[in-house]
Order: sequence, then structure tokens, then C-alpha cells
Amino acid sequence: MSMTLYHVHWCPECDVVRQKLAELRLSYKEVVVPDLRPQRKEVFAVSGQYYVLVLQDADVVLRVTDDILAHLESKAEASRPANG
Repeated sequence: MSMTLYHVHWCPECDVVRQKLAELRLSYKEVVVPDLRPQRKEVFAVSGQYYVLVLQDADVVLRVTDDILAHLESKAEASRPANG
């Protein structure tokens, strides 16, 4: 599994992305980061910021919810078998 989602439990946008991951049945690693931004060293190392939500998919790092959702839809579409 190459996707990692960095989030906090209380973030509404994080919930939206987790629900989309479940809906699309995409596997991912979940990293719950500390509530205090200065303690989010792992997410900072990946994204250059202390804010969440962050999705890392191999060498792609996404920080905006709409971009993450579009990426997940695209990934799910690419993994579906072709009709034929």
C-alpha cells in the first residue's frame, strides 16, 4: 500500500476523505498526528507544513481536500477492470 493519510480525528475534512477511501475500497496507511501543530513533525517532513489533511501517494503529496478526492477517484477508476 503506497498511500498514507495524515490526519487528526476531529477534522471534518479528514472524515470526508476517510469516507471516500472506504467507499472506493482503497487501502492506505493511517497516521493520526498530534493535535498541537508544532508536534506534527512527521507530517511536516512529508509536506513541508504542519496542517492536515495530507495524503501521500508514492511521490505525490496532496494538501487540499478537493485535490485529494479527485486523486482518489482517479486512482479507483484506474484500478477498475476494463469492460470488454
